[in-house]
Amino acid sequence: MLKEFKEFAVRGNVLDMAVGIVLGASFGGIVTSLVNDVLMPPIGLVLGRVDFSNLFLSLTSRHFDTVAAAKAAGAATLNYGIFLNAVINFVIVSFAMFLLVRQVNKLRAPAPVPAAPALKPCAYCCSQIPLAATRCPQCTSQLKAE
Repeated sequence: MLKEFKEFAVRGNVLDMAVGIVLGASFGGIVTSLVNDVLMPPIGLVLGRVDFSNLFLSLTSRHFDTVAAAKAAGAATLNYGIFLNAVINFVIVSFAMFLLVRQVNKLRAPAPVPAAPALKPCAYCCSQIPLAATRCPQCTSQLKAE
């Protein structure tokens, strides 16, 4: 059983998948930083100095200035700004993965197989005729069976 497990673990697909998971997690961190630190601040500025990570609804009757203050007080909150950041993060990661898979599929696409010729030359008049023809439509010569 140990030998079978070793063969399974060393097989190329398992190693490829492991590398993909590690790279995907690392890529996810980069995209999260891109969304939270690069994209959302200018978008928030354009929308009137809104910090999306601090958009929330307090489910209690008390008012809090930030999500951190509400959490420190133990208040229940509905953090729709953090959810919005996660949605934008997902869209960017999904689009990047789509572009990557699209390029890989283009590289892996098999070369088109050339179609077999559907015509042959007539031995008497050199015009192109269908392969299955027994008589040339141009010179009406009887063709030899090939």
